[in-house]
Amino acid sequence: MTKQRESDIATLRAFNRIYTLRLGLLQAKLDKSPFTLSEARVLYELAQRTDPTAAEIGRVLHLDRAQLSRTLKRFAAAGLLTSRDDPAHGRHQLLALTSEGRATFQALEAETCKVVGGLLESLPALRRNRLLTAASDIVDVFAAVSPSSIALRSLQPGDLGMVIARQAILYAREYGYNSDYEALIAGILADFHRNFDPARDDAWIAECDNGQMAGSIFLVRGDQPELGKLRLLYVEPEMRGMGAGKLLVESCVSRARALGYRRLELWTDSQLAQARRLYERAGFSRVDVRQERFFGQDIGSETWIIDL
Repeated sequence: MTKQRESDIATLRAFNRIYTLRLGLLQAKLDKSPFTLSEARVLYELAQRTDPTAAEIGRVLHLDRAQLSRTLKRFAAAGLLTSRDDPAHGRHQLLALTSEGRATFQALEAETCKVVGGLLESLPALRRNRLLTAASDIVDVFAAVSPSSIALRSLQPGDLGMVIARQAILYAREYGYNSDYEALIAGILADFHRNFDPARDDAWIAECDNGQMAGSIFLVRGDQPELGKLRLLYVEPEMRGMGAGKLLVESCVSRARALGYRRLELWTDSQLAQARRLYERAGFSRVDVRQERFFGQDIGSETWIIDL
């Protein structure tokens, strides 16, 4: 096992320990109720569904048949649950909470909300917001609602700052760039904003269907009327392989052609293998490469051009 894997496992286990402790999940009964955690989850699912079967509840909660059967029998004996034959499937029983069962669920729900609300109120606003953001991300991961498609949109307020921050962070992490790179792209985008000409310039933000920024690209005028420049392409690491980079580059090339540019030029670093493959597939050719010192290190400084 690698050190990184050991660290990742330790991080998740540490979260699990503190989470279960702070929410009182180690207690025999949940939130001052007569129910264990698994029983409370079964009660919750029964309250949220119309005429579910035991098999349906078991599949949703990944519960052992025998364990679920014992829980349902206990609920029935306590007057919380009733069942009836399914007219469409004679061997199936349709489950429903009784009026007492619904009152019991509502009391448990109110107590749980009180406990969780108390936890949130105990945290300063900054820590509370961090917790809620992290919780939302965790739900996305385990509920399999990760983005499935990428779309492009135009710039919105806040995008330029986000692009600067994300590129500076990612290029420092992945390629060792220092803060000179952040200063460079901040200047590029400040100039882009101040001097924007819709007849010569454009920009795109790649966005996932869950609203997360996946990347960006900018088209700016060159130092000659027929020359445009592709600048600041980047794609978030977790979004790579979804087609965001290809879509961004193709859109920039197509727009440059529509605006009447004869050539499109870009600069890149030899380390950026994935980006270089995108450029090559889009029809760019490398016309110059030299060793230069930028961003705190020696890099392969490359110029690529495509004739439009």
